[in-house]
Amino acid sequence: MNRFHLIRRSDVSIWKKLLYYLIGIVFSLLLGGVFLKSLGINPLRYYRDMATIGLIGNYYPAKSVEGLLKLFVPLLITSLALSLSFKMRFWNIGGEGEFITGAIFAAIVAFKLGDSLPGPVVILLMCIAAFISAGVIGFLTAHLRVRFNTNETLVTLMINYIMLYIIKYIGETKADWNFFLRTDSERPMFAKFPDAAIMKGIKIGSFNLLYSVIIALLIAVVVYIYLRSTKHGYEVAVVGDSVNTAKYSGINVYFITVRTVFLSAAMIGLAGAFTAASSGTISTDITNNVGWTGVIVAWLSKLSTPVICIVSLLISVLQYGCQAASASYSQIDHNFADLMQGIFLFAILAADFAVNFKVVRTGSKKDA
Repeated sequence: MNRFHLIRRSDVSIWKKLLYYLIGIVFSLLLGGVFLKSLGINPLRYYRDMATIGLIGNYYPAKSVEGLLKLFVPLLITSLALSLSFKMRFWNIGGEGEFITGAIFAAIVAFKLGDSLPGPVVILLMCIAAFISAGVIGFLTAHLRVRFNTNETLVTLMINYIMLYIIKYIGETKADWNFFLRTDSERPMFAKFPDAAIMKGIKIGSFNLLYSVIIALLIAVVVYIYLRSTKHGYEVAVVGDSVNTAKYSGINVYFITVRTVFLSAAMIGLAGAFTAASSGTISTDITNNVGWTGVIVAWLSKLSTPVICIVSLLISVLQYGCQAASASYSQIDHNFADLMQGIFLFAILAADFAVNFKVVRTGSKKDA
C-alpha cells in the first residue's frame, strides 16, 4: 500500500530556492498573460505598465509614487507588527479588526478635536488613540490565551468580523449621534476630516513625502534592533521556542506575551491611524485587506525584518501597479487587478511550499 508523506527540506541551496520562486513568478505571468490575451490585451504592455506603476506617459508621476507609498506604509507596519506576535508563536489573525479599530478611534479624535487644536497635536492624539485602542484588543486576546488557554486564532478572527460590522454600521446609519457622516448628503457618506487632522508631508518639488513614510521606516529599524539586540527581543524568542524553557529560565511568560501582543496590535492600530490621516477620512474598505496580506508578507519573509521591508515594497508595487495598469484598459476593472494579485501570491506561496517541503511516497507489504 502506497502512502504519501510531507517531509521538511533541510538541504535546499539558495540558488535552488531562487529557482523555485522564479518558476512561481514565471507561471503566474504566463497564467495572467492567458487571461489578458483572452480579453484582447497585450500582456507585455500590461506587465510593463504594472512594473512601472503607470509612470510611463504619466503627466503626474509624483502622484503615482505617493499612491504607492500610501499602500506601502500600512502593509509594512502591519507585517512588522504581525512578525512580533508570530515570533512568539502567537497567531494573531486579527490584523483587519485591529486596523479598523485604530482608524475608528483616530477618526473620533479627528472629528472631535480637529477644529480646536493645532494640526501636529491632533495627529499625535489620533495616533495615541489608535495605538491604545488597538493595543487593548491585543492585551485582551493575550490575556485569554495565557490565563484560559483560548485559541487566539479564533478570537482574533472573530474580532475582524466584529469591527468590520461596526464600521459598516457607522457608515450606513444616518442618525443625530453619528458625527462620522456628512450632514449635507441624503445617503450615508463618511465625512472628510478637518484640515488639521489630515497628515501633511515634506514637499519635494511636486512630490509630497508623507511623514508616515519616514515613521514607518523608523519603526522597521526599531523593530530590527528590538528583536536582535535587546533583552525583550531575546525573551520573545525564548517564549516562541519553548514556553517551558522560558518558565524554567525565570521568564514571566504572561507578562512577555501580553506585552508583545499589545505592541503587535497597537502597531497595527497605528497603521490604521496613518491611513485615515493620510486619506482624510475613513471607509468600510479602509484596510485594503492589509491584515490578510500582512500575514502572507510576514510568513514569506520568514519573520525577518529586512526581508519584510523588501517584500512589502514588492507587494505594494504589485498591488498599485495592477490598479494603474488596469485603469488603462476598458475591458477590465479593479476586480481584475485583485485577480492578478491573487495569482501572484498563490504562485509565490506554492513556490515557498516547494522550497520547504517535499512529497515522499512510501510502500508497505501486507502479510501473506
